[in-house]
Amino acid sequence: MRKFPVFLLLLLCFPLLELYLLIKVGTLIGALPTVLLVVSTAALGLWLARHQGFQNYRQMQACLARGEIPAREMLEGIILFTGGVLLLLPGLISDFLGLLCLIPPIRSTIVTAWLRRVTYRVIRPDFHGDGNIYDMDNRHLPPGDNDPWKR
Repeated sequence: MRKFPVFLLLLLCFPLLELYLLIKVGTLIGALPTVLLVVSTAALGLWLARHQGFQNYRQMQACLARGEIPAREMLEGIILFTGGVLLLLPGLISDFLGLLCLIPPIRSTIVTAWLRRVTYRVIRPDFHGDGNIYDMDNRHLPPGDNDPWKR
């Protein structure tokens, strides 16, 4: 299945679903409580995203100080940013998804799955080569006019 039509369908249907849910909740609890609910979840979520973002930044700095690559922390930062953006969007579904991005065990599970998938693709790519490794260093070329780097 092609990814672009699915993305386009989600892009069109998501705001309509958000609007439908806001109207349904508004008729159940009233307009003012619905607006207060959306604004308060956004404010609480942004405060949490800011707090956890600074904590993630400190963890990233600690990894760099130890000489490690902060891959896990960088991915967690992407998820935190995505959660913050989702919390800025008005709507209950986006607020729920944004808050899910801010829960550390859920975020850790997403990062672990992401790293496992990327590691699998790097270790076992879908490449059918001839098994030979070609060194492109020009130190092993014979001297003369056939050096491709001097043309």
